[in-house]
Amino acid sequence: MTTQGIKTVLHPVSDLAAAKAVYTALLGFAPQTDESYYVGFEAEGQHIGLVPGGAEQGMTGPVAYWQVDDIEAKLAEVTAAGGTVQDKPRDVGGGRLVATFTDPDGNVLGVLQDA
Repeated sequence: MTTQGIKTVLHPVSDLAAAKAVYTALLGFAPQTDESYYVGFEAEGQHIGLVPGGAEQGMTGPVAYWQVDDIEAKLAEVTAAGGTVQDKPRDVGGGRLVATFTDPDGNVLGVLQDA
């Protein structure tokens, strides 16, 4: 089972307003999603998300999310190959499922399935 590539990268931030200003300047446009709990930009088919308090949620740095058709099947494949599920699939709105796992070196990777 293949992936559709990395479509989403989430960045943990401690100051959402400051981070939003920097990413807005970098990308050259305002975010499409602008909430107190999440800010998201759509840039050339890539979603860039800012997660306030991400460090407190266990994010040690940016997390790349690989787009998949079947999140459960992909997690089964990566765990059979030596990965370890960190966060089981959960719905983050609109039927979008996300989950994270670690590779054998502890790097955090994500998978994402749209409804």
